[in-house]
Amino acid sequence: MATEHLSPLDLAFWRIESSAHPMHLGALAVFTAAGSGAGHAAGSGAAEHAAELLTARCAAVPGLRRRIRDVLLPVGAAAWSPDPHFDPARHVFLVRTDALDPHAAAGPLMARPLDRDLPPWEAHVLAGPDPESFAVLFKFHHALADGLGALALAAALFDEGPSLRTPPARPVSEQRPVPGQWAGSALRRLPGAFAARVQDVGQALEIGAAVARAGLPLGVPAALTADAAGPATRTTAGLALDLDEVNLVRKGAGGTVNDVLIALVAGALRRWLAGRGDPEPRGPGPRALIPVSRRRGPGGTAGAGNRLSGNRLSGYLLRLPLAEPDPLRRLDRVRVAMDRNKDAGPARGAGAVALLADHVHPLGHRLGGPLVAQAARLLFDILVTSVPLPGLTFSLGGSRVREVYPLAPLAAGQSLAVAVSTYKGTVHYGLVADASAVPDLTALAGALRAELDGLVREVS
Repeated sequence: MATEHLSPLDLAFWRIESSAHPMHLGALAVFTAAGSGAGHAAGSGAAEHAAELLTARCAAVPGLRRRIRDVLLPVGAAAWSPDPHFDPARHVFLVRTDALDPHAAAGPLMARPLDRDLPPWEAHVLAGPDPESFAVLFKFHHALADGLGALALAAALFDEGPSLRTPPARPVSEQRPVPGQWAGSALRRLPGAFAARVQDVGQALEIGAAVARAGLPLGVPAALTADAAGPATRTTAGLALDLDEVNLVRKGAGGTVNDVLIALVAGALRRWLAGRGDPEPRGPGPRALIPVSRRRGPGGTAGAGNRLSGNRLSGYLLRLPLAEPDPLRRLDRVRVAMDRNKDAGPARGAGAVALLADHVHPLGHRLGGPLVAQAARLLFDILVTSVPLPGLTFSLGGSRVREVYPLAPLAAGQSLAVAVSTYKGTVHYGLVADASAVPDLTALAGALRAELDGLVREVS
């Protein structure tokens, strides 16, 4: 069986991990227990049943049985290999908690790095005191999948899983060179290959220059920075907003739904900082990295040969206008900045820094991983990412998902990451913070609600 090496970007995510900055994505799914409303006895075993189903189903998903191992060649590389001793009990856990809010249990679990000797994922079934509901925290290492890939892996475990699985990629036919013709064909390919390499180097230099132009942090609130040296401490919070209200703002003020969701983050940060007694924001504002999926081709269809494992990401970079006191003007500034990014494309500008991974030798990722992790603070101050969900109702053992909160990893030197998804007409914000730097994360979630209320009033 051919060795499947990690792509350069997947390898980068694998190498930059540390105990203080685990590099896994998360998704907190809150379920309405099957049989809820018929009394406590009907819902009391739903969490246990969910854990049993996840344990039974995960063994049938090939992508969840693979682990990462270093390889000899090329030096510094790593590859996927089947786990010969795969044990679902080391990945699926039933957690009993007294907390009514599942985020109270999710935070400490997000702080724990995944076991790097095992397939890099976990599922924690959170059985709280409410027999009408339970939650499942999924954790996938960023080397295993980006947001879309993690969705596909998790969906394979739900009741609807088989209909969401993508067909296996067709094997690439091996064309054997005709004796005596290889040299000639290779020589004919040299000019094109050389031109492609020159183009690659040119793109790398252009992105590097854009990163340099991004400059040093300006107008970054101290609350958005952290310098964790020991094990990670994490807290999470979530907020559900009505998508109809977001669309009302979009129609009244212009732009896209995503523009509104980003502007909500900017306004909420301004409100939150004011509530903490921080100084009035000044300057251009903190830099937000907005990841962009490169999985879709022209017309919005999945590109040929695209796989849902691993990462296919670029990004945009923009300044969140915290110093602007008017909410509609904040939204307009976000819209203009995003339009500018879209005109340039996801392969241009400092936000495309993820593409630089393709130009680094595997040994460079291995030796330079810690330096790259520390360099993240020089590029951006906060991550704001959107994870699209299909228009389906997910369920597990008959228990239906009613809320889905995506959770993003924290880069070195940063204290807050924001992820957002839309599910069944509701926008779900998932917030992850360094618990020591941001002890009042629920206040930020409340500020998101207040910011949307203010925008609705402005356009009504």
